[in-house]
Amino acid sequence: MEFDALSKQVIGLAIEVHKQLGPGLLESAYQICFAKELVKAGLRFEKEKKVDIEYKGSSVDSAFRADFIIEGNLIVELKSVSAFTDVHTAQLLTYMKLAKISVGLLIDFNVKYLKDGIKRYVL
Repeated sequence: MEFDALSKQVIGLAIEVHKQLGPGLLESAYQICFAKELVKAGLRFEKEKKVDIEYKGSSVDSAFRADFIIEGNLIVELKSVSAFTDVHTAQLLTYMKLAKISVGLLIDFNVKYLKDGIKRYVL
C-alpha cells in the first residue's frame, strides 16, 4: 500500500516514540512524547482537538475530541490496548467523516513491533 508523505512521516515519528519507550505504558505517556516529536519535526497539529458537528440543522459543540489533527488533513488516534477492536476502527472512521478529513491513522503502542500496531484508513 502506498502511503502519502504526511502519513509516512507521522508513522516514522510514532516508530521513534515506540523505539524509545517500548510497549506497556498508558496512552497519555505516548501522547505526550508523540506531541514532542511532532513539534521537533515542525508539523502543525492540534492535540485533543474538540470538534463541533452539525446534527439535524443545529450545531453540537465539542461533539468529540480527536487525539491529533495534523496539518489539518490527518487524524491520528493513539491507543495502548491489547488489540484493536471494531469499536476503535468505527471511532476513527466516524471522527474522519464528521471532521471531513479523509485520512486517518490508528496507532497502538502496546505491541512488540509498532508496524503491527498501525492501521491507515482513507475515506
